[in-house]
Amino acid sequence: MRARPPKKVIELDVNGDRHELAVEPRTTLLEALRYQLRLTGSKQGCDKGDCGACTVLLDGVPTLSCIFLAIEAQGRRITTIEGLAPLPRVHPVQDAFDLCGALQCGFCQSGMMLSAAALLERNSRPSRAEIREALSGNLCRCTGYTQIFEAVEVACGMRKAPERDERPTTEPGGVEAAKGPAPLSNRSPGAP
Repeated sequence: MRARPPKKVIELDVNGDRHELAVEPRTTLLEALRYQLRLTGSKQGCDKGDCGACTVLLDGVPTLSCIFLAIEAQGRRITTIEGLAPLPRVHPVQDAFDLCGALQCGFCQSGMMLSAAALLERNSRPSRAEIREALSGNLCRCTGYTQIFEAVEVACGMRKAPERDERPTTEPGGVEAAKGPAPLSNRSPGAP
């Protein structure tokens, strides 16, 4: 039987905090985040880079942490769903997903939200086609994606609000205040 490779001490910048970890060279970023740092928002789905449930932001770019080595993330700024907005605040994308009922089981939620937040950082008014493209690496088995795309459109309207939403939850009338489409359940019959 082969001996396990020796561990190497690395330093990761996760959600603005520095962490020193001892990892095997083959440890993925997802494994380091979930099993060593106990940041379980990023989900372990396919372990092949197909589903997007493990998505984190590396220097603001959506990255599949299940196929990215932890050792390679040194010197990079890592953002997980836990660090998208400082508590008790919520990020406009998180608020919009809640408002629109964009997710059901929640397994894809963190990857979907991080990909959407990254899109809105580089394009504050994306088209529906650009939203589809940005989220194409994130699979959801529960929804038909309509409410997810609508949530990103609602978050676009919130981009004029302070960078981080001051409200821990959304107040009544939040969708209208965001000037985005209303959730499907609040729409008048025949409304687009």
